[in-house]
Amino acid sequence: MEYSSTSLIESYLRTRKIPSTACSGCGLGINHKVVIQAISELGLGVADVVWGTSIGCAGRQTFATWKGDGFAGTHGRVYAIARGLRIPLPPEKKIILTVGDGDAFGIGLMHLIHAARSNADMTVIVNDNLGYQSTGGQFGFTTPQGAKTDSSPYGMFEHNLMSEGMDVMHILKGAGATFLARQVCMDGPIAVESVKKAILNRGFSLVHMPYPCPTNFASRHLGSRNQVNIYRWIKDHAAPLGQERPDTIWATGVWHDASNSRPEFSELVWNSVEKIRRTGAL
Repeated sequence: MEYSSTSLIESYLRTRKIPSTACSGCGLGINHKVVIQAISELGLGVADVVWGTSIGCAGRQTFATWKGDGFAGTHGRVYAIARGLRIPLPPEKKIILTVGDGDAFGIGLMHLIHAARSNADMTVIVNDNLGYQSTGGQFGFTTPQGAKTDSSPYGMFEHNLMSEGMDVMHILKGAGATFLARQVCMDGPIAVESVKKAILNRGFSLVHMPYPCPTNFASRHLGSRNQVNIYRWIKDHAAPLGQERPDTIWATGVWHDASNSRPEFSELVWNSVEKIRRTGAL
């Protein structure tokens, strides 16, 4: 089901925050719409979701855009806040976090792993612009191998979490995440479906969503801020899981679906508390 941008904005977002202050051609708005459309298609209202944001482009652009309850965490700590918040919230209340690649896979990786380990019910949307673009365009933990950036003018050569079989998805699966998906921002309805599945999982879900940054990444790696070039480049280097090519950087689709297969964190906490109250022991 398709919804117009206007109807989605009026239903879920603060109009004073639209349009955002993102750079011209930034793909973050597309990612944002994917999440809002997924919420809408699930029939969720503003009161059904608590929205958390972090630092960087992703946090700056999505903070306070949600009409309902929300919060912002310091760099890398939004998952710890969400895990604590999960305990007092009603089980039916959804927690959605929009974070950047540095926040998720850099400074926040340990907190992210602990949220996955405990299977805390939250949906983490990692908006990945392929580096530290809000501070000038330095390479990061998911910057493609060989990419020219502000801090790698001859090409990024370090091993990272998207190189030589070290995909971060394997780390998160091993940590206990119960739903994992990756979609590039131009995946449209397919991305919406992945986000819907993530939200419906009663446990830790993460959707990794690479998106174009024309201002920094494209200008340095492709030598142009032409928005068409960077969108085509990302699309050309993405392929569905099982259909990867030698030049594929992002294998897209559902990576791991064990939805509702493990006890959820807050449920486990409350059940344990109740047992202690009844018997004085676990």
